[in-house]
Amino acid sequence: MPTLSSRLLLVTDRHQTKGRALVPLLERVLTAGRLTVQLRERDLSVRELVGLAREVQAVTASCRSQLLINDRIDVALALEGVGVHLRSNSVPLPVARKMLGPQWLLGMSVHAVEEGLLAQSQGADYIVLGPIYQTPSKQIFGPPLGIHTLEKACELIRIPIIGIGGVTAARAREMRHAGAFGAAVITAILGADDVESATRELLEAVTFVQ
Repeated sequence: MPTLSSRLLLVTDRHQTKGRALVPLLERVLTAGRLTVQLRERDLSVRELVGLAREVQAVTASCRSQLLINDRIDVALALEGVGVHLRSNSVPLPVARKMLGPQWLLGMSVHAVEEGLLAQSQGADYIVLGPIYQTPSKQIFGPPLGIHTLEKACELIRIPIIGIGGVTAARAREMRHAGAFGAAVITAILGADDVESATRELLEAVTFVQ
């Protein structure tokens, strides 16, 4: 079964980089440590997204890091050696699995324990669960689930769980103690003044659990 290669997942948003170009910023991030990059630029056309994905893939490949394409199976199929991450309201997971086959890494965003159990039963390789903590970017999904919901999910779900929403290094460590495989961030890295230091701090938080 395909697996995530890092416990830290960086979800991209080129509008949250403090005006810095995304690809050079990712180069800086990946020199600080190996993590998984989820390319999520939902306002781009397919052609624009394919072009950007190829640029990002050149960076991730040179750093031996994993690349996931957010939701766009067609874009993923235009590349090689990437995974696919589905939105909670996207193509049904069994359909996506049939399109991609068993060799592709396939994950899904969920917002409840029950959704995570369903994704697992339908063939997801991992899930991203959230928001765990309060965060402006996830307000449309309702109030934060909280660490106790994450603990419950980790007790019931066997595939890797990535916590998202309001993640800091301290919270990433708390989620790992709760049983999560890892953590996903956006602005904690992309919005940091020193992206290298932010990356190292978060990688240490998700990797070393005492």
